[in-house]
Amino acid sequence: MNVLASKTLAQIVTNNYKAASIFEKHHLDFCCKGKRTLEQACSESDIKIEEVIEQLEKAGDTNDLKTNYNELSLAQLSEHIVSTHHNYVKNEMPALHGYLQKVASKHGDRHPEMNKVFQIFVAVKEEMEFHMQKEEMVLFPRIKDIENQIQEGKKVVINSSYLQSPINMMEQEHDHAGSMLAEIRNLTNNYTPPADACTTYQLSFASLQAFELDLHHHVHLENNILFPKALKMFGETNKILLN
Repeated sequence: MNVLASKTLAQIVTNNYKAASIFEKHHLDFCCKGKRTLEQACSESDIKIEEVIEQLEKAGDTNDLKTNYNELSLAQLSEHIVSTHHNYVKNEMPALHGYLQKVASKHGDRHPEMNKVFQIFVAVKEEMEFHMQKEEMVLFPRIKDIENQIQEGKKVVINSSYLQSPINMMEQEHDHAGSMLAEIRNLTNNYTPPADACTTYQLSFASLQAFELDLHHHVHLENNILFPKALKMFGETNKILLN
């Protein structure tokens, strides 16, 4: 079996960002469920792994991104997530909310699924706003503080739950947000507008698809790079755990 089969989805995307679009096409979750091996993920989704591997190999095995996220400090990666993904979400959600509200109001009678889509997105919006606030006000500052202490050669004298507890909570919330957007994707037939869709209808679907794609990259950076590196850094330092 090809060596890629035994690698996790997260490892494959981290090593080669081009894999993300291939996994998206096959609806293989590389962010919230990125710890599965490619073999496991394909088996669970009844997808021929040979086809996926062939596409991955054709995409190349180098990561030509200008930014190698593994080489960033935790503070730099946190700042990138906020400036790139958090800001995108904050800017995009009000517009998307408006589009979907208008579509549900004007087309909900003929397309009742849009009422459900709007309701789900309202929940996504509320949860994401609170989620990002907790990351920016609590978790990310804690990660940066520990990194600074280590760089200054200080002992990190804190309980292990100082990082683990908020990380566990953030990962659970990532799963929930991902599940809600997956439900929207199913309700919209993979963001396929109906024949009678107006311009706002079409725009809302395109925006939703872009929003979900950004969330997948956003969560990947946190679940599969930032959080594991933060916990590893904390675990390898000369620390005293308080019970």
